Amino acid sequence: MEQTERNLTMLTDLYQLTMMYGYYKSGNTEKEAVFDLFFRETGNHRAYAVLCGIESIIDYINNLRFTDADIAYLRSLNLFDEDFLSYLKNFKFTGDIYAMPEGTVVFPMEPLVRVRAKMLEAQFIETALLVFVNHQTSIASKASRIKHAAGDDAVVEFGLRRAHGADAGTLGARAAIIGGCSGTSNVLCGQLYGSEVKGTHAHSWVMSFESELEAFRAYARCFPNACMLLVDTYDTLKSGVPNAITVFRELREQGYTKNFGIRLDSGDLAYLSKEARKMLDEAGFPDAKIFASSDLDEYVIRELKTEGAKIDFWGVGTRLITSSDYPVLGGVYKLSAEIEDGVIIPKIKISDNPIKTTNPGYKKVFRLYSKHNDYALADVIALDDEVIDDTRPLKLYHPEQRYKSMVLVNFYARELLQPIFLNGKQVYQSPSLEEICEYARKEIGHFWDEYKRLLNPQVYKVDLSDKLYDLKQSMIASIKNSNEHHEV
Repeated sequence: MEQTERNLTMLTDLYQLTMMYGYYKSGNTEKEAVFDLFFRETGNHRAYAVLCGIESIIDYINNLRFTDADIAYLRSLNLFDEDFLSYLKNFKFTGDIYAMPEGTVVFPMEPLVRVRAKMLEAQFIETALLVFVNHQTSIASKASRIKHAAGDDAVVEFGLRRAHGADAGTLGARAAIIGGCSGTSNVLCGQLYGSEVKGTHAHSWVMSFESELEAFRAYARCFPNACMLLVDTYDTLKSGVPNAITVFRELREQGYTKNFGIRLDSGDLAYLSKEARKMLDEAGFPDAKIFASSDLDEYVIRELKTEGAKIDFWGVGTRLITSSDYPVLGGVYKLSAEIEDGVIIPKIKISDNPIKTTNPGYKKVFRLYSKHNDYALADVIALDDEVIDDTRPLKLYHPEQRYKSMVLVNFYARELLQPIFLNGKQVYQSPSLEEICEYARKEIGHFWDEYKRLLNPQVYKVDLSDKLYDLKQSMIASIKNSNEHHEV
């Protein structure tokens, strides 16, 4: 088959199309539904996630359409009749999408994206929305943990060559920057999103010259104002660092005095960085930076800092771009309501596994902050017609273990879901990457370090409003009673 231009509208599972076809043939083209996109668990010692992927959703919805080539391919599957294929020719999204802003700190069971649309439309976009949010949120969350471990040190995303494909590498780099990285080695990410791009040179550069010193001198001639030299090709302390110092002295004699540094990419980074720091300082280069790479993640960085490593920049690749210890967010997209004649009819999925029982209804999320210090205190998932009166004490309960409770006073509330599309039209002004990063930095700053611990973090409180809790319990009881009455 002749290769056609890639259209992300076709980035879907076949069963989304077969369900659409079923609704169409049943005459349910106008039936409205509400779906929530959320995740159930943070996993692997994580207390929170950093939402990412909303910009991809916006691009996808704005470009949602079936081309003639798409229709021809679907016709070749011999699954759909011509009436349905004609319907797809004019298909577009006409509903509402609410979402939390990219960079928001988020927690299990909270609706990150809420879709209200005709059932066919809402059902069809499920796969793509999950693709965008699951992957990018995983990477942003991993980056946030790595940045927390690095403290005030800069972290640079270095993972393109180990990413699971070009899109994963580029969108993953963007997500890593939202999560806290200061730059990326990915040039395409820089071109598309305006992120800062960084890099030095490879070992092959050094090996291609007759000597390490000659290689360093050649690189310095090309980049005298940004001379970062990789010093571990042969012998870090006996050859690499001394040769780098020689080149730095030569640059200084030529009038270049800033932006010198070395990169360590192997060996005992704690020991080598401390020794290299001494050598650079004694040679008169206390401002020269030490950049480290080599299979780093938040745990390695934490240990190196505990050991007193003298590292200024951390280049993190494989374990960041793949979120290697927890590579799948596990986000899901579940029906929470149907709408008939403007009336919202809540829907619930029940499971023997409590975590897989969904929260019904048309919902929103409040974040509650202390008026004293602006730290986040708890989140409340509520029905859309509810408000929170922050002038009165508010009692919160554990969503499952209701005997656990707390009373909040002196707090204020913020709604997290914002309108992105209304009646199919984009109403949200997409911020720049720089603006998203600033928002994300402020977001993570609203949370105590106890929630950001790398191991055994404190669990952040996410409650259901009393009204939502009562609705959920009544629906569960009603369904169970109905099933019991049908037993024979």
